[in-house]
Amino acid sequence: MRTATERVARTAVIGSLVFLTACANMSPQGQNTAVGAGAGAALGAGLGVLIGDSSKAALIGAGIGSVVGSVVGYNWKGVKQDVEKSGASGLGIAVIEMPDGTLKVNIPSNVSFDTNKAVLKPELLPVLDSVARALNEHPELRAKTIGYTDSTGSDAINVPLSQRRAAAVTQRLAAQGVAADRLMTEGHGAANPVGDNATPEGRALNRRVELFLYAVK
Repeated sequence: MRTATERVARTAVIGSLVFLTACANMSPQGQNTAVGAGAGAALGAGLGVLIGDSSKAALIGAGIGSVVGSVVGYNWKGVKQDVEKSGASGLGIAVIEMPDGTLKVNIPSNVSFDTNKAVLKPELLPVLDSVARALNEHPELRAKTIGYTDSTGSDAINVPLSQRRAAAVTQRLAAQGVAADRLMTEGHGAANPVGDNATPEGRALNRRVELFLYAVK
């Protein structure tokens, strides 16, 4: 028998597939607009449940979907090269074009913050400044910063810490002239781990800030 979250996932995904099928008869421009408006958020909510067995996962998926739903196609080549040339590659910062159309700048803990701190390390600043430069040069771009921690400690500690770290990144972008209404900040604590929290290496992977750039019409 399906759980409530599984039923939410199934409903969201089926709804999205029906929505996409309806879009098939639209013009290409109409398809992009319609999909951007609705399918991204619905798929995000459905996938959020499928990747975890809690209602919290659905909320996380919906948050990601809300960004996906606003994305339009974009050529990231120049922006990606500029960020990489700022020193990102040497610091272990991955700049990745995501399947949903966003550009993800994955900032690991060793170059971003000291333990239990939310003060940006100096070596990270040129990378963030290059992101700010891209945002200033391309007004159609927006940024969403999401902070994460490992599972050590409670949510009461980890969630506010992840929020402060994400906010520190956003504040650096704003200090370089990026308007506040083009920036979003979230902190998810130990949610969405990318490594095994049972190992030091896995915990290090989980302590990260993910900076997403995306284009809107």
